[in-house]
Amino acid sequence: METLRAPVSWWIAGGVLVGAVWLVLIVVSPQWAALLGAALTAAAVASALWLLGSARVGVHDGEVVAGRAHVPLQHCGTLTALDAEQARRWRGPDADANAFLVLRPYVMTAVRIEITDPADPTPYWLVSARHPQRLVDAARASRDDEAR
Repeated sequence: METLRAPVSWWIAGGVLVGAVWLVLIVVSPQWAALLGAALTAAAVASALWLLGSARVGVHDGEVVAGRAHVPLQHCGTLTALDAEQARRWRGPDADANAFLVLRPYVMTAVRIEITDPADPTPYWLVSARHPQRLVDAARASRDDEAR
């Protein structure tokens, strides 16, 4: 299981935003109001980066997990590890509007998971992964374990 978290540069940018809010507020309001505004901005930035900037992806208990979604391996066809260029094409020109996406802009590589469930209109999942081959290997190992 891999957790995709927002990169340090995003946290630094958030810190710069907090500093800018404090600087603007200290000029036009009392010190306590500037500190309160900066503290509220810091809480909002940290919450956004923590909650929206992270996702867990991997294989757990015979299912592929991507964020809050999961699909049993029995409904997964081919899992393909994609390099940055292949992932870019599947996110853009080769994309299918019915695909399920768990993408993070700070992760360039991904895994394409074919969905074989006839009741599911989703043709595939496209999931960001820093180590896409590990996710493919974990799915293969989990399938092998179930087959025994």
